[in-house]
Amino acid sequence: MKRHEPSLSDRLGGAAKARQAQLEKARANAPANNPKFAEKQAARLAISVARQARVAERKAAKLAEQARKAEEQAAAEAERALTLAAEQKAREAELIAEADREVALIAERKAARDARYAARKARNR
Repeated sequence: MKRHEPSLSDRLGGAAKARQAQLEKARANAPANNPKFAEKQAARLAISVARQARVAERKAAKLAEQARKAEEQAAAEAERALTLAAEQKAREAELIAEADREVALIAERKAARDARYAARKARNR
């Protein structure tokens, strides 16, 4: 029996037929031909859109919360500044009052000293 060895052109032809068969098989099994594939794809798209909407909603809520906190912090800072200014004015007023009391005390002591001096002078005359 004679052994048949395929020539180069036979091998190339066989390879081309095999490639064509694989291509046709892949086209037949392609998801685009499956009617349920379109439904699944639409469902995935709807889920993706809903997910993106939720993410955007969370992001908007987070930004709103940050804005609210910043506003509260600014209000608290303004109130703190007003309180500090009022306390500073109160301290200054207290210092002024203390200085006035000190001046009055010094004047009173001087008047008492002068009165003692005048009384001493009057006794010695």
